[in-house]
Amino acid sequence: MAGLALKNIQKTYGEVEVIKGVNLSIEDGEFVVFVGPSGCGKSTLLRMIAGLEDITSGDLYIGDRLCNTVEPRDRSIAMVFQSYALYPHMTVYDNVGFGLMLAKTPKDVRDQKIREAAKILKMEHLLDRKPGQLSGGQRQRVAIGRAIVRQPEVFLFDEPLSNLDAALRVDTRMEISKLHKTLGATMIYVTHDQVEAMTLADKIVVLDAGVVQQIGSPIELYQRPTNLFVAGFIGSPKMNFISVTVESVDGNAITVGGKDVQSLRVPAASEGIMIGDALTLGIRPHDLSPASDGAVVGRVSLVERLGNETIVNVELSSGASWLVVLDGDQAQRLGESLALAADPAKAILFDATGKALLRPA
Repeated sequence: MAGLALKNIQKTYGEVEVIKGVNLSIEDGEFVVFVGPSGCGKSTLLRMIAGLEDITSGDLYIGDRLCNTVEPRDRSIAMVFQSYALYPHMTVYDNVGFGLMLAKTPKDVRDQKIREAAKILKMEHLLDRKPGQLSGGQRQRVAIGRAIVRQPEVFLFDEPLSNLDAALRVDTRMEISKLHKTLGATMIYVTHDQVEAMTLADKIVVLDAGVVQQIGSPIELYQRPTNLFVAGFIGSPKMNFISVTVESVDGNAITVGGKDVQSLRVPAASEGIMIGDALTLGIRPHDLSPASDGAVVGRVSLVERLGNETIVNVELSSGASWLVVLDGDQAQRLGESLALAADPAKAILFDATGKALLRPA
């Protein structure tokens, strides 16, 4: 296995800059997820690592080898695509071993690798079937098996679960996580689904418009987002935001208030912040709770009862909508007034540029 290093990687199409100077180090055996909205450049970056897109400038190292101009087949990588790309006339056995056959791998070695991959993926009973006889999840396992038999140094996954239904996505996500632990392989995974990112990754790379916004562990990004974009993208449901004004400042906290929020003292880095400054307050839906003396008051506009939790949409006086996640089946009614208490220790303030005002960890 091998780690990777991306040094000031850039990609342009004519005058359009798609990847804007990405610097990234991936350790041997690490599971890294590229996440971001559609069009942010995550798949382009993955294809550059695979050699399917040329690098405009910068350096790509796989292990200790500079790979900018190395052909894809010589990079010791294996890629699993969104589409399964299986040969419909071949059995699962032949699909998994097709690359080995092209490489003229001896038949006995090829057979051993195919059966080992099938055992890892628990699909020994599928080897004699053809793709048309398989479910979507089974086809994706075949595509992953085809990557495993190559014994690459790096596995690349390009939104491999997007064609599966919700239940299969959960099951296959668990299989990929177990596969990583079994193989101890370096894996890079692209998705726009932040739940996949949070549950799979050792390290998440958040991209927006070709720029890396933040790199860190899932919990680090959830608890200490560096800016408004990351705070709004990581977490489900997404973080609530509202404009507030600074009422007072001390060395360890900032007290804010506004049309929708009564005075709330939030632990924050206060350097350079003045009374009267406009900030943005962010609070996650799970960190709000009903309280008669709550700092936020609104009117219930939608209730979603999911059994284990209730998601309440609250319309504030300014017209802004906030989501609140409550445990169990709550008896909230449409149109009623709802006061909410916020945990100030879990609230985050953002300055006018969108930077989070985080105190040192």
